[in-house]
Amino acid sequence: MPPSSPSVPARAHRRRARPVGRGAPGPAGAHDRRVTAYSLLSHLECSREGTPHDADVVQGTSPVGAPLLARYDLDRVAAAVTPADIAGRPPTLWRYHEVLPVRDPARVVSLGEGMTPMVDLPRHGARLGVPALRMKDEGLVPTGSFKARGAAVGVSRAVELGVAGIAMPTNGNAGAAWAAYAARAGIGALVAMPVDAPQITRRGCAVTGAELYLVDGLIGDAGALVKAAVGERPGWQDTSTLREPYRIEGKKTMGYEIVEQLGWRAPDVILYPTGGGVGIIGIHKALREMRELGWLRGELPRLVAVQATGCAPIVDAFAAGLAESTPPADPRTVAFGITVPKALGDFLVLDAVRATGGTAIAVTDEELLAAQSALARDEGAWVCPEGAACFAAVGRLRESGWLAGDEEVVVLNTGAGLLYPDTVPVDAPVLPRP
Repeated sequence: MPPSSPSVPARAHRRRARPVGRGAPGPAGAHDRRVTAYSLLSHLECSREGTPHDADVVQGTSPVGAPLLARYDLDRVAAAVTPADIAGRPPTLWRYHEVLPVRDPARVVSLGEGMTPMVDLPRHGARLGVPALRMKDEGLVPTGSFKARGAAVGVSRAVELGVAGIAMPTNGNAGAAWAAYAARAGIGALVAMPVDAPQITRRGCAVTGAELYLVDGLIGDAGALVKAAVGERPGWQDTSTLREPYRIEGKKTMGYEIVEQLGWRAPDVILYPTGGGVGIIGIHKALREMRELGWLRGELPRLVAVQATGCAPIVDAFAAGLAESTPPADPRTVAFGITVPKALGDFLVLDAVRATGGTAIAVTDEELLAAQSALARDEGAWVCPEGAACFAAVGRLRESGWLAGDEEVVVLNTGAGLLYPDTVPVDAPVLPRP
């Protein structure tokens, strides 16, 4: 640990792990079947070299430092379940359990996450010149952000594999989500976040009993603290972005839901605010899985990675034709969740964008804050600044002609605006008592 880093006490774990069957989803009789039927997970695969790895032990990255991707026996999935079967299941992300990694439904840790609404935005779409504009609103999941999806699946699989506690660096929302699901599961949680992270996310970690450390720096500095802490705690797992294989599996369910909610078809374009990039990587993974399963036909939607000009390494790499990104010297943006100078999976984000004929675009803080306000006035939807960046990007892409205006466009709003109250100034007169 660097000398300037605070000391993190070593401890085994603060709660005794227990089987978590509360609210475990799945069709009637799921507990009576062989547990391997619940998930058809096959193995893990190095995202760079394609080499296989054992999915039934705790894993981090591959030997070459690349993210590991979960692979499934999709032939067996196609034989076991159909979209019609899925339609009759409870409205949580666990409705897709055959293509999720948890083998035993009794190990599912759930707070009811998933199946967020797809909201038509006719007034705002008309303003932007994109009449068929929709929003997938992740602000309505537990903890108020899409991070709950990755936390639900990641913690569930960690419990199943016997992990005693999880530790992670975060820009805020992920820490609050993983802390909540760790509490639900009865395992330990350690969270380190930059001191400038949103105040409410600190409170989310504190209220669920996580060990919380604030770092005078960026998320990479928080990551160094977490790495040192995990090394001192037997049985704990580093759940940093893409340093464990299952966060992405929770995030990919956004892709499954978008397609299911549109009648098992894809929109023309999906815009996603991109920091660590797990969501856009996961959506791309889901789209390819569904096409292989025969649940989705035709061209995949064009994927658009949206960043802020104050921290746009993916956009810069895309424009330069590079396979990986270079961190900016002084990354800053009000959209704190996408302040990620160097994403471990940057090459996977760039591949997803290029493979689908998409693009990468950066907007200014002024543009995204104006978009946040305009959407709220048009539709009554108060989105997070990261989601607002995507709406600003829709306007920019329409103005440039990249969007012709007749496309069906889905924007991912990744969190509730309530998590970022400081992005909305209030200047209201104080009247005397009548």
